[in-house]
Amino acid sequence: MEPLGAATVFLVICVSCLLFFSAWRKRSGSGKLPPGPVAFPIIGNMLQLNVRNLPQSIHELSAKYGPVFTIYLGSLRVVVLYGQEAVKEALIDQGDEFSGRGKLALADKLAKGTGIIFSNGERWKQLRRFALTTLRNFGMGKKSVEERIQEEARFLVERLRNTHERPFDPTIPLTHAVSNIICSIVFGDRFDYEDQKFLTLIKLTEENNELLRSLLGQEQQNGQSEFNTENLVRSTIDLFLAGTGTSSTTLRHGLLILLKYPDIEEKVHEEIDRVIGRSRSPCMADRSQMPYTDAVIHEIQRFVNLVPLSVPHAVARDTHFRQYVIPKGTTIFPALQSVLGDSREFPKPEQFNPGHFLDENGAFKKSDFFMPFSAGKRICVGEGLARMEIFLILTMILQNFTLKSPVDPKDIDITPLPSLVVNSPKPYQLCVLPR
Repeated sequence: MEPLGAATVFLVICVSCLLFFSAWRKRSGSGKLPPGPVAFPIIGNMLQLNVRNLPQSIHELSAKYGPVFTIYLGSLRVVVLYGQEAVKEALIDQGDEFSGRGKLALADKLAKGTGIIFSNGERWKQLRRFALTTLRNFGMGKKSVEERIQEEARFLVERLRNTHERPFDPTIPLTHAVSNIICSIVFGDRFDYEDQKFLTLIKLTEENNELLRSLLGQEQQNGQSEFNTENLVRSTIDLFLAGTGTSSTTLRHGLLILLKYPDIEEKVHEEIDRVIGRSRSPCMADRSQMPYTDAVIHEIQRFVNLVPLSVPHAVARDTHFRQYVIPKGTTIFPALQSVLGDSREFPKPEQFNPGHFLDENGAFKKSDFFMPFSAGKRICVGEGLARMEIFLILTMILQNFTLKSPVDPKDIDITPLPSLVVNSPKPYQLCVLPR
């Protein structure tokens, strides 16, 4: 080996060793970072993690390192919170400290810290407050939004009826219906399902979702105001994307699960016929009289574990958490999968069972472990809208149709496709038979 080459190799080894011991020292000693697997220079823990199923790797690491531990995704330091106690203690009891938004490489590049979802600090507070106020003014949580959802659900029912009992993939009709609801709120009107502008918007949304699934790696002259064109446009995009993907994906999961368990579907049919009948549209006031249907919907959301690691948080300042100190800016993964799948609260959590949300008398039973929309200060802005959409659309579909699978129910796989961001159901087709 040439002297220069040997010197270069020696230098690389020395630097690598320094980086390795630097990472090791960060973990050692009381009052420091939470424990975790030893990270290698540059690549962090990437060799020790299954990047295709990061939630599963995190589940396995929690068995060794406990409810609070540290991993490195490349050079990005991440503290994982595993279990209901740790998640609640951080997001609710220490909500201010854990209210930052963590890093997602592509989102950082696209959003650049603007909008509601990926902003931080005073910008995030102003935009979130503005969004909530504006959505309320547009009717969220009021009768007007309920009527918009009912109207769109009727259009969806007619579209499903036009399948004439033939097998079809429900992805497009459900996505279009849910998208039209947020369009009617944000843009003031719905679109025809064949409108080319609407279809282009949907296509761009789907492309955006695919990119996110692959992630690892007015007062404009006022310089102090966050209400500039860039922030407001990004906030509108955030509302549209978040308001389209999560509810439609949950509904797709729900229909697949009901195809798997026709006995559960039949019990929902019976409750719909008893409480609502078939001559009027379902309304939100019906939900309190429909404990079984409510339990089925909650169990769908629990079982599908839509956002297993939540959208990443970050600590807004150096934070004392339990016996550790988490440096400002550290990305936080609140593992919602560990809360929704806690066997102490939900016996045999890997099984779909509406009884998880019913008491011994068949009444609906709330649970502090139910947090599919996350918790604390960063809880989903559109939680109320999503709950209305899922209940009204699913009950209206089941009010009008019986679901039928082209394959034997025992052969249906309802296990979600794992993802860092959003779990999706495996592709499937179904038939809808008029009741």
